[in-house]
Amino acid sequence: MTPAEAQARARELFLDEANTYGCAETVFIVLKEAFELPAADDASAAMALNGGLAYRGGACGAITGAALAVGQLAARRSHDHRAAKSAARQVIAGLMADFTSRFGSTACRELTGVDLATEAGHRQFIESGAWRDGCMRQIEWGVGRLAPLAGQGEWKMAVSRGLARRHARG
Repeated sequence: MTPAEAQARARELFLDEANTYGCAETVFIVLKEAFELPAADDASAAMALNGGLAYRGGACGAITGAALAVGQLAARRSHDHRAAKSAARQVIAGLMADFTSRFGSTACRELTGVDLATEAGHRQFIESGAWRDGCMRQIEWGVGRLAPLAGQGEWKMAVSRGLARRHARG
């Protein structure tokens, strides 16, 4: 799946009139499809991650949904559990750093400017349509960035970049 195809698929799922999938679920499904992981249509592991973990404003669902899929991909790529965890962490740490550079934060509450945990905040967020623009932009960026990791060479480069960042920080 190309980055453009991943982004189109994300739009199809996230902007569906039935509002079936939130941010984390959308990213999780799209990346599982891109990585050809089993049960790609099962987003249940990501259900509570939308809105920064249960609408509490924590890490953006574009990040947490990606973390689930990248973890599954890492486990598939390495039979050494420690190596897989390290690789998944490196990739997601790099994604988070780049996400912060691009969007200013990884925290849902900071990105949206509302407290989704309150009825008034959630209603304001939905009625404003901000999720159709801001959240969609973050989802598209994330899946476009990670879909190429389906290729073994891209995966190795992403893990290496993450390790280089870690060593540069000391």
